[in-house]
Amino acid sequence: MSIDAPAARARALWQELAAAPDAAFGTPPRPGVYVSPDSSLAPPSWVGVVTIGDTALITAPTDRAADAVRTALHGLSTTRLTDPGTVTALLPVSDTLGPATLAYLTPDALRPPEPTGTPTECLTPGDAALRALSEEAGEEDAGESGLEEITSPVFVVRDGGRRVLAAAGYAHWPRDTAHLCVLTAPDARGRGLARQAASETTAHALAAGLLPQWRARPAASRRLASALGYRELGAQLSVRLV
Repeated sequence: MSIDAPAARARALWQELAAAPDAAFGTPPRPGVYVSPDSSLAPPSWVGVVTIGDTALITAPTDRAADAVRTALHGLSTTRLTDPGTVTALLPVSDTLGPATLAYLTPDALRPPEPTGTPTECLTPGDAALRALSEEAGEEDAGESGLEEITSPVFVVRDGGRRVLAAAGYAHWPRDTAHLCVLTAPDARGRGLARQAASETTAHALAAGLLPQWRARPAASRRLASALGYRELGAQLSVRLV
């Protein structure tokens, strides 16, 4: 399957999340900028920037914010639109989130890992063992993983004592999108366990006809996605204006 297919599906997803009538990606130097207080491209009252390929979609909470964004960011490439240094130099910004890369996978691109010797098991969201993993990983890593947002079966790898070392699942997003959520215990990283769990999760999503999406900020998460066959097609940045 051409990579254009997931790119088109990704654009349709983020256009819906923009929650603005007729929202559409624009091509620089004119990215699509829309007023949308209910946008999911960023936290409430923030400006959200999403790029897919050479196109960009931006939402702002007010007309004033949208006008400021149109003026300040006009002419920027998609790479610079999601660069915090560039954006904060052009707009009065009090806080930023991101950037995070957005990666997607075609059905024929999944690269399962070599067997680790430890079987993958399946749990339901909210299982006590998953809560224990989140507590062990810490608030920041657990929040980054999105483990509490999972709505699919959760694929896990345990140690001999039945402790969960790695877990992965996905949240059902609009437009038949499976948003991947992955977390590994701090002392179990680098052993291929997250890749094993994430591979099972991705295969489950593909079998259901969903588009797997991997959003990542840490370099390790980006490397894991790439190893599985995900291709980075865009990025996301959120900024809060003064």
